[in-house]
Amino acid sequence: MIKIAKTEGPVIDLIKGRWSARSFAERAVSEQDIHTMLEAATWAASANNEQPWEYYYALKGTEGFARLAESLMPGNKPWAANAAALIVSVARKTFAANGNENKMAFHDAGMANAQLMLQAKAMDVYTHPMGGFDRNMVTEQLQLNDDKQIVCMIAVGYLDHANKLEEPFKTREITERSRKPIAEIAREI
Repeated sequence: MIKIAKTEGPVIDLIKGRWSARSFAERAVSEQDIHTMLEAATWAASANNEQPWEYYYALKGTEGFARLAESLMPGNKPWAANAAALIVSVARKTFAANGNENKMAFHDAGMANAQLMLQAKAMDVYTHPMGGFDRNMVTEQLQLNDDKQIVCMIAVGYLDHANKLEEPFKTREITERSRKPIAEIAREI
């Protein structure tokens, strides 16, 4: 398949096969499966074992899903509104024990998101993290206080055919994946 990553080294298949799909099938993802993905997120590493992430999710067909879908920007709305679920990832910016700033909160939430997405892929469920949504609208919907900040929204669902997408999304769905070579991003010191 064109979306399987062509790696320089022996990267595991789970990572090579994870990509951000846009074409989602009209098939529900069960709440139990969402909980399994969320549990995988809970096992991510975090500074001082703070686990500064929170997740808010809505299944397609619910009022919560409709509200989250309404917040999507034009570049995401045409395809993400077809997902089986939308998940909002939130980072708590201070340590629970002392209220001091947790400078690792967004890193740690990102690690949890990665584990969530890899767990989904292991279950043959596809995910697509997004930044293109009205953060103020979602912050208000979720009634987040100043200590909590949205990291991203993740569309979740089973893969469907790219042909159902309009351009430019169809082309993006069928284009081979690429990444910068290791030599461009890593240096031995």
